Amino acid sequence: MGGPIAGLFRWLNDVHGLNFSVFTDAYDAHRFLIGLRTTIGLSLSCMVFSIILGLLGAWLLSGPSRLARAAVRFYVQAFRNTPPLVQLVFFYFAIGSLLSGAREPLIGGYGWAVISFSLLAGAFNVEIFRSGVEAVPPTMVEAAQGLGFSRLQTYRYVLAPLGLRICLPALTNNLVNLVKTTTLAYAIGVPELLYAASQIWSEVLNVREMMYVLLATYIALVAILVWIMERWERALRIPGYTP
Repeated sequence: MGGPIAGLFRWLNDVHGLNFSVFTDAYDAHRFLIGLRTTIGLSLSCMVFSIILGLLGAWLLSGPSRLARAAVRFYVQAFRNTPPLVQLVFFYFAIGSLLSGAREPLIGGYGWAVISFSLLAGAFNVEIFRSGVEAVPPTMVEAAQGLGFSRLQTYRYVLAPLGLRICLPALTNNLVNLVKTTTLAYAIGVPELLYAASQIWSEVLNVREMMYVLLATYIALVAILVWIMERWERALRIPGYTP
């Protein structure tokens, strides 16, 4: 690798013994970028699915079916009160072994990571969206019913949009935690950032330097996510509306 940035890190290595090989070695840089891409893809997939699960669960909790409400409450309690790593290895080793094909598993490590982390974050999102929906003034619901909206239409066009505006700060916190939780995928061999970094430092013996790079990368990822969510929150704000 060439250029002034690579030259700077070579100088740090020669003068101070700081070996940031991801900036000076093309192979290490490639492995780290694969890990970064995997982490971003895993995070985005889990965000989408967890938000869908949260909206669906909040809708079922507000419905008339006792069985549906009980099922959602069991799901929420089960995933909120067990360790994320235990959930991940349970899906990968216990459920994955039952779904193994003749030659290879039907779902790989990446797929089980998406399923596990989406269900985990979705359980928290159910409570987040439920609190947002319950904060919507009853007069809004009465007005929708007066216009002839069905329960699904009321939830889709009134409760969900207004509730989302209320619970966006809590949703942001949960999505930040989700990004940080993706490091647990290292345990089942998913080549995310921590996995890639550990491969590099085990060969180059630059644990300290890779920890610096890893920490800075996650700070940057979370900062970008928070910035996007804050922009979204400002864009959805309704002037003069206070629940």
